[in-house]
Amino acid sequence: MKVLLHLPALLASLTLLQTAVAASNGKLSAAATLRETVDEVKVWVNKAFLDSRTRLKTALTTQAPTTRHLSGYLKQAKGRTRTAIRNGQVWEESLKKLKKAVTLTNVTGQGLDLTSLSWEVGCDPPAKAVTCDISNPYRTITGDCNNRKNPTLGSANRALARWLPAEYEDGFSRPFGWTPGKTRNGFPLPQPRDVSNQILGYLNEEGVLDENRSLLFMQWGQIVDHDLDFAPENEMGSDNNSKAQCDEHCLQGDNCFPIMFPKGDPKLKTQGKCMPFYRAGFVCPTPPYQSLAREQINALTSFMDASLVYGSEPSLANRLRNLSSPLGLMIVNEEVSDHGLPLLPFVSVKPSPCEVINRTAGVPCFLAGDSRASEQILLATSHTLLLREHNRLARELSRINPEWDGEKLYQEARKIMGAFIQIITFRDYLPILLGDEMQKWVPPYQGYSETVDPRISNVFTFALRFGHLEVPSAIYRLDENYQPWGSEPELPLHNLFFNTWRLVKDGGIDPLVRGLLAKKAKLAHQDRMMTGELRNMLFQQTHTIHGFDLAAINIQRCRDHGQPGYNSWRAFCGLSQPKTLQELSAVLQNKVLAKKLLDLYGTPDNIDIWLGAIAEPPVHRGRVGPLLTCLLGQQFQRIRDGDRFWWENSGVFTEKQRDSLRKVSFSRLVCDNTRINKVPLNPFQANTYPQGFVDCSAIDKLDLSPWASVKK
Repeated sequence: MKVLLHLPALLASLTLLQTAVAASNGKLSAAATLRETVDEVKVWVNKAFLDSRTRLKTALTTQAPTTRHLSGYLKQAKGRTRTAIRNGQVWEESLKKLKKAVTLTNVTGQGLDLTSLSWEVGCDPPAKAVTCDISNPYRTITGDCNNRKNPTLGSANRALARWLPAEYEDGFSRPFGWTPGKTRNGFPLPQPRDVSNQILGYLNEEGVLDENRSLLFMQWGQIVDHDLDFAPENEMGSDNNSKAQCDEHCLQGDNCFPIMFPKGDPKLKTQGKCMPFYRAGFVCPTPPYQSLAREQINALTSFMDASLVYGSEPSLANRLRNLSSPLGLMIVNEEVSDHGLPLLPFVSVKPSPCEVINRTAGVPCFLAGDSRASEQILLATSHTLLLREHNRLARELSRINPEWDGEKLYQEARKIMGAFIQIITFRDYLPILLGDEMQKWVPPYQGYSETVDPRISNVFTFALRFGHLEVPSAIYRLDENYQPWGSEPELPLHNLFFNTWRLVKDGGIDPLVRGLLAKKAKLAHQDRMMTGELRNMLFQQTHTIHGFDLAAINIQRCRDHGQPGYNSWRAFCGLSQPKTLQELSAVLQNKVLAKKLLDLYGTPDNIDIWLGAIAEPPVHRGRVGPLLTCLLGQQFQRIRDGDRFWWENSGVFTEKQRDSLRKVSFSRLVCDNTRINKVPLNPFQANTYPQGFVDCSAIDKLDLSPWASVKK
């Protein structure tokens, strides 16, 4: 009888126990499922990454590399960047598999715990510990510890910042334009190559040059870009782990997003159905997981710190240093020189695509702080100047401070180089880029603020691509009198990609530097936007007729990054959002162009941000329109005001050091690091020798005496 009386309580206890056991088993089952899924995906992704790297290396070794191989070499991730991208891919692929089986949650239970997923994949823990030496007067190579409250803010290998939420076709990662027949804002998106053909192309190169800007104006824009952002490609191809499907068969899938050639395109006869295109590398999402949308990586620090000279990764930074010297020097090429002056060292990894561009010359690519240094010859020239300047500064600092060791000399020279790039950019470059809008968006410096977010925004990586419209179809090499140099003074642009042999065996950098100073940039005309050398022959080699289209790539990349459309960004900047042909015509001050855009896109809302931004007429005394002045200006202000090591910030340099730094100039950089002795007073303005040119003795030198240690 007593047993019967206690039976209800016993049953209740058993029920509770069973529930607890089930819950426990559920947790164990969910954890096991998560671990098994991640392990399975890791094997798959690692194999795909390895296959991709092996395939590229084999192609460069055993055959003439294609345009695709050259592009792939340039956009490959290395070191920590590659690890971060691979982890991002594993996270996303694991999530796709797990979403089919479990409910998303961030609380441990029978659902999927996103924090546990991140730990299992190997993403950064929610609060990664960064040990910072608060007393260190120098930047870290990685950009960590700049902001003391948030040490990782602006550091390398983090997600690009979003000023507006990402817009993907599926809300997660699939770009608009992916699914045939799917519309955006009620209209299908046009093919990027079709847009390029109809909007950006032109035939006649006459009258396209900028009468008020030198070629240096174009080149400095690329230097700034390569100091601030780099989003390498994802190495994983399509569903079957093979990039061959994308390269050879134009099969869309996963990270393969080929750019199809429209009907009637002449490239259909020479290059097949498409240009292969791989989506950009992305990173794991970070807690509190408010959005799981794909976020592209910035492999570089967000700070203007001369990282293109020194690198953004400790292992590379150390490889670039001459650690056997007590003078704090960077390594230089020990095999070849430029008439006795140093050149960048060669990459040690074989094969190098620069060697196969001209197999007879057999000159490898250069090694620098940025992996893109050999992309084109004027960029390699710029890197060479900056390398020489570091070593010049280090030697001079050693002369006035013989007690300084190599580390101190390296760091002080590096600090001055960062200030040099900041000063040239903000004093000389931005005012003639942003024109009358400069003061509005980049007001005078008021000091460092740790509440300012200095991270490079995703949209800025497209805003900076306005510079592609400033690239002329050819560059010139000039002699001591600024007259045509050598038997080939004029070099078509498509012959200059990966062309390091020209620097080593055909004249060195001096003739090219004179061309930067005395030749003109291209002007961004609305009806003559991008030279055919970039729009049809990007990375084309002399022995092939295959070339990529940079305009189409930029448009496809906008979609790959989940960029909101033109009007969303106009609204972000407080500008009108045109809806009709009449309104768009008024904004662009060009009814013909407005009609072409509407015929293609259906609505201004859908115009890809890069294209809409470059289509606007420039502001007064500037070279970009209202939307770009807003996007560029906001970013540059954040880069400056959110940088604790900004050259004007109190305590970074002494007052006397800042007074010295104000005298730096690009012309002086040329005088100190080449055999050129006649330079323009204003190197960014268009110059015609000898008007405006002076002897180097008339250009202010950087006085390093304020860096002398106080002698007791």
